[in-house]
Amino acid sequence: MRWTVLDSPIGEFSVATDGTSVCGAHFGRVDTAVEEPGDPLSRQVVAELRPYFAGALTAFTVPLSAPRGSEFERAVWREMTRIPYGETLTYGQVARLVGDPGAARAVGVACNRNPIPVIVPCHRIVGAGGKLVGFGGGLPRKVRLLELEAGVALRQAWS
Repeated sequence: MRWTVLDSPIGEFSVATDGTSVCGAHFGRVDTAVEEPGDPLSRQVVAELRPYFAGALTAFTVPLSAPRGSEFERAVWREMTRIPYGETLTYGQVARLVGDPGAARAVGVACNRNPIPVIVPCHRIVGAGGKLVGFGGGLPRKVRLLELEAGVALRQAWS
């Protein structure tokens, strides 16, 4: 894996590629991360993340692969990628969408184990009634990401 780190409005953010897909992301700097991506895929993901954080990109096109995860977790991660930019779903709604209506807590665990946060947008999943609960990167980062996306979505709707 090759790690690249970039500065963002939510602090340093490291992204891993395996040569064919993005396979990891981490809030903060990974020890082996470089600031100048060397391979084309690393350059592409950085070229998408920078405008995302600037509010100019609403959908990622980089190929993704999760190197681990149960069948349920993978189903939750796939569902996360279907949540429209600037919108949220509750843990319970995602549980129903993946076919296990009683698995809201398990959805939360899958969110916590998401290997590619931001690009696979676990920040778009909230608690019942829209409550902001849990986020591997910390609630201030979750709030910042949701505010970024809501602001962009609002500007787009009013344009």
